[in-house]
Amino acid sequence: MSTSHHWQVKTFKQLTLDELYDALKLRIDVFVVEQTCFYPDLDNLDRHPETRHIFLYSDQGEMIAYSRVLAKGVSYQTHPAIGRVIIAEQARGNGIAHQLIEKSLDVCAEFFPKQGVKISAQEHLEQFYNRHGFNKCSEMYLEDGIAHISMTKTA
Repeated sequence: MSTSHHWQVKTFKQLTLDELYDALKLRIDVFVVEQTCFYPDLDNLDRHPETRHIFLYSDQGEMIAYSRVLAKGVSYQTHPAIGRVIIAEQARGNGIAHQLIEKSLDVCAEFFPKQGVKISAQEHLEQFYNRHGFNKCSEMYLEDGIAHISMTKTA
C-alpha cells in the first residue's frame, strides 16, 4: 500500500463534506462496529475552532488514517490532546500509525508550541505510545467499556 498522498490538516470549517463523511465513517467502522463500542462519537469537539483534523487517503481514495488535535482547555484543562487516533483495518501493519502520531505531534508543536500533550490511550497500546515519548500518568480506567490509561508527553 502506497502512501504517496500527503497528510492533510484542516479545521472543521475547512473539511469538505466528503472528508467529513469519510472521517466519521472510519471512526464508526472501527470504534463502534469493529470494537463493538457504543459511545457518543459526535461530541461537538470536532467543530471547536482550534481543533485540527489530520488524515491520509490511500491511492484508492479511501481515508486510511485519522486523528484530531484539541487545544488546551477543550478536552483537558492543562494540555492539548490527541484523540480519535485511527487506522483503517486494511492499512494496519505498514507503519502508518507511527506516521500519524508523528504528524499529530507536529501539529501540536505548530499550533500549541511549548506545551505538553495528553492522550487517553487504550491500555494495550501503552508501548506504542511510549515509542513516541508518552508516559503513563494514571491507573487503568474504563472508557466506554474499554481499558484506557492517561498518558502525557512533556513539551
